[in-house]
Amino acid sequence: MLDRRGHHMGYSFSELDFMKPELGAEFTGEGTHFAVFSAHAEQMELCLFSDDGKEETARLPLPKREGGIWSGYIAGLKPGTVYGYRAQGPYDPKNGHRFNPNKLLLDPYAKEIIGEIAWDDALYGYRIGDPEEDLSFDDRDSAPFMVKGVVQDPDFDWAGDAAIRRPWTETIIYEAHVRGMTMNHPGVPEELRGTFMGMASDPIIEHLVDLGISAIELLPIQYFPDDRHLLEKGLRNYWGYQTLGFFAPQPRFLSGRAVIEFKTMVKRFHAAGIEVIMDVVYNHTAEGSERGPTLSFRGLDNLSYYRLSPDDLRHTYDTTGTGNTLNIAHPMVLRMVLDSLRYWVGIMHVDGFRFDLASTLGRTRHIEFDRQGTFFDAIRQDPMLSGVKLIAEPWDVGDGGYQVGGFPHPFREWNDKYRDDVRRFWKGDDGLVSGLAARLTGSAPQFHHSDRGATSSVNLISAHDGFTLMDTVSYDGKHNEANGEDNRDGHSANHSHNMGAEGPTEDEAIRAARDRRRRNMIATLLLSQGVPMLLGGDELGNSQSGNNNAYCQDNAIGWTDWNGLDDPFLNFCKGAIAFRKAHPVLRQERFLTGEAGEGGTVEIAWYKPDGGDMTDATWTDGNLRTLGLFLAKPANGEGADQLFMVFNAGGDCDVMLPAANGITAWKRTLDTGSQDGAFTEHPADGPVMVAGASIAVFEPAG
Repeated sequence: MLDRRGHHMGYSFSELDFMKPELGAEFTGEGTHFAVFSAHAEQMELCLFSDDGKEETARLPLPKREGGIWSGYIAGLKPGTVYGYRAQGPYDPKNGHRFNPNKLLLDPYAKEIIGEIAWDDALYGYRIGDPEEDLSFDDRDSAPFMVKGVVQDPDFDWAGDAAIRRPWTETIIYEAHVRGMTMNHPGVPEELRGTFMGMASDPIIEHLVDLGISAIELLPIQYFPDDRHLLEKGLRNYWGYQTLGFFAPQPRFLSGRAVIEFKTMVKRFHAAGIEVIMDVVYNHTAEGSERGPTLSFRGLDNLSYYRLSPDDLRHTYDTTGTGNTLNIAHPMVLRMVLDSLRYWVGIMHVDGFRFDLASTLGRTRHIEFDRQGTFFDAIRQDPMLSGVKLIAEPWDVGDGGYQVGGFPHPFREWNDKYRDDVRRFWKGDDGLVSGLAARLTGSAPQFHHSDRGATSSVNLISAHDGFTLMDTVSYDGKHNEANGEDNRDGHSANHSHNMGAEGPTEDEAIRAARDRRRRNMIATLLLSQGVPMLLGGDELGNSQSGNNNAYCQDNAIGWTDWNGLDDPFLNFCKGAIAFRKAHPVLRQERFLTGEAGEGGTVEIAWYKPDGGDMTDATWTDGNLRTLGLFLAKPANGEGADQLFMVFNAGGDCDVMLPAANGITAWKRTLDTGSQDGAFTEHPADGPVMVAGASIAVFEPAG
């Protein structure tokens, strides 16, 4: 119960014998310690709520402040307590300050979150519609419309769980969405669909194990709200790239309210030999531009948490295309990001991270990207974080933001050049042989520098952002009308081809051509040096009906269609993954240079169809559609391995088999031109015919 001054008449802060270093709400076993950072606040109030979050039952000023950290300890306060903050300070937008104690603020370190945001103008620090716009001041209480933090019970039985730490050379990533993966699966119990427990169910894990996946990369699972403008259109934030709580799992992915469901999922994946990689968004938050709502960081300390325009502190500085940019250059904001990463590794046992718009994280106080910047240095020296899988999306929308190949070790990078060159080669574009050669060998032009290895490139044909594999061969153009933006959103340069009909067709010839091109692209992915990543559902022929930007489609458009479980293409994908695992020559740690190895053995060589060496003239021949690649790996733990691969995007072609390293006889072991005989062995002597639009792979006979 609150007194007339808004203070609680029952709870009070008590003294600790020591200052706890952790930020957030930490249960000590006998009480709870609260700490939150704000360099410019004049007072910080802890607000406690009823169990359902609807009634504010206490409002207590935090008694201690040191180094911008406000803190206090309440004896007897237990896990399950619902809370938030109110910050008092100057409301001076022209100088970057937007304090408004009428706005309830989510703890940036909240480890569990209750409720959903109920969009209302009271959530904004200014009066919407006022002639002064965001310079005005709104005095309505936002608490009835806000989510709240929950003091978490940290106990969980991790007995038997251990980090897998699989080498990159043995890693095969599967990108998936918690709801998208489970909502339509006939074997997942209905009450678990769309949840972490659904992801941890036997049918999902068995599918991934049977396919040969070693790591699942989950689209954002940290707390994110639905955007107001999407809800007004009957849509919602499906992908989740609008994070507001960097320590809390998304409540809609819980079948109950217990955070232990996420831990249970991780433990079950680990037991199946599958690593868990989280897609994380530390470049911006869900609060948008200066005209956005006041939900957490903006109200706690806008000037510290966000990058603001150097020309006018009233405005945010946006390198992300979302309206704001987190100020990673500030030491306490950097600490928050690092604390979050350590929490997910140390407490939640995840195995790695994919960083959305990671170029923003490398921007200095002066905005330029610096591959030796503070964020990267902090990661590299951290004994916990430097040992997990780190993947960068190596671009943002700011000046100089495209940085493919520009990140330091130990980061790997999503490689959109791989996607584009492989799609264009199989589409039949001119002059792609040299580009394909670079992609097959780890994209050395981008990554072979600064002592980086051949696993620096994360190779992908498709991802959540863009066409699925099936849509890449079924649509010439995007069809994003369902997003409500008149098909203006999403990329237009998809390098796709519908093979003769836009969308689904009953034409058997077109369907067969699409199947072959899908086999070619998946085989190329699994035959390339680097780290392969499959988009979840591609192995099933999943389509989004031509929507290449399904960020707001939490429905049949965005969900995986499991009707492809009986499709022969699924078996082809399983075979291609197994083939990669069986051949260490396809997954080497170092870049291949073409220099002779021990005993004069050749490790890599390129051939024209007639058996001649590739020359400068043939590399630049825009009409060349066929390329031969010989690879060899000497016996080194896994045994010697040699392959000759032919990539033919043209018509039927006679190919001379090479006599590299003294090999005189070959057998054909993979043929994408023959669906039924794709992985059967066929002797091959002398010239062989490689069908048009196909890949043929040969191994030494005998």
